[in-house]
Amino acid sequence: MSDIIRYEADPGTGWQTSTDIPVGSFTTDDSTERGRLYFVTDDESVLTGVWECAPSKMTFESYPVHEMMTVLAGSVTVTNHDNDCAETFNAGDTFFVSKGSHFTWEITETLRKYYFIVSR
Repeated sequence: MSDIIRYEADPGTGWQTSTDIPVGSFTTDDSTERGRLYFVTDDESVLTGVWECAPSKMTFESYPVHEMMTVLAGSVTVTNHDNDCAETFNAGDTFFVSKGSHFTWEITETLRKYYFIVSR
C-alpha cells in the first residue's frame, strides 16, 4: 500500500459487502451496506475508507471507536442521549463521534461517507 492514497467517493468495482448494521435495523426493504477500505494499520487500530448504507436506525450504548466522518451523499441524524441534542448531517458535512458515546444513529437517506477510525 502506498504512503499517499487517493480516495474515490465511488470506488467502482472496489466495493465490498459490509455487515456492521444488523438486518433488523434497516428501515426500508433495502438492506444494502458496502464499503471500501483504503488504509488499515497492521494492528487494525486505525482504519479509513468509504462506506455506504441504506436507511437504518441503531442505538449505541457505547460507541466502540473514535470516528471522524465526511458525508458524501445522503443524510444521517445523530441524537445524543446525554443531552437530547439531535444533529442532521448531509453531503459536505464533517463530524466526529468519540469512543464511548451514547446516541441513536438514523440514516434517513442512503448514506455514503468517508471515515477515519481510531480504535484505541
